[in-house]
Amino acid sequence: MHHILALVAPRLRLRGARNAPSPTPASGCETAILWSAGAFSRLRRGSRPASPAFDFHPGRVWYRKVLFALLMIATHIKSQLMSGPEIDRLLVQLAHEIVENTDRTGKLVIAGIHRRGAVLGQRIAEKMRTLAARDFPVGTLDITLYRDDLSTLAQDPVLNGTDIPFPLEEKDVIIVDDVLYTGRTSLAALKALLDLGRPRTVRLCVLIDRGHRELPLEARFVGRRVETSALEIIEVQVASIDGQERVLLVERGSAA
Repeated sequence: MHHILALVAPRLRLRGARNAPSPTPASGCETAILWSAGAFSRLRRGSRPASPAFDFHPGRVWYRKVLFALLMIATHIKSQLMSGPEIDRLLVQLAHEIVENTDRTGKLVIAGIHRRGAVLGQRIAEKMRTLAARDFPVGTLDITLYRDDLSTLAQDPVLNGTDIPFPLEEKDVIIVDDVLYTGRTSLAALKALLDLGRPRTVRLCVLIDRGHRELPLEARFVGRRVETSALEIIEVQVASIDGQERVLLVERGSAA
């Protein structure tokens, strides 16, 4: 890992841009890579004065390029589970289910988990608006400081900010995320939400449920259930972030 970083970092250093937004690491694979990158960075700083271009901070463009390159080395795509149109059809289905089973009091609101959950939440709310002929308030939850693995991430985690522009009291809240896995992200989102108020009900909506729960949390609304192994990753890509729309089944490389 360090050898790869040593080869790639000097090339990207010349093109480094500062303070560009970056997604919060979401998988065990990314966390392991970040840990290795952080160790490598500390080793460099111990040998000579640190250059800002070499700081392993998610705000650096070159940092994100290195992380992406390492992820491509560490994983390979096994199959495409869904295309863009198939994702859209699932979002329509989820919107129908939410409106039919929850929208009885006129107090239904959506809170998407940053980043892709926020994008999907906005799109689901738009489809709900078409179905019910009324607007549904939409907000965004940044769970970074509520993660139970925060200490393994970057020293200065990038905060995107929670934006819930409505009171939560007596509301029926639908938390939206792209993939439900261990349940830890959902728990962090619930903690972040309850710090802002006391809603009447809270339910979880996910595009993909891949199993392997570590906490007693389940989604009320699920687009698709996919059986996976511990070495597999479900990667949801959306156009506004990734430039294309699809769901991939990706396999981690075996540990060496």
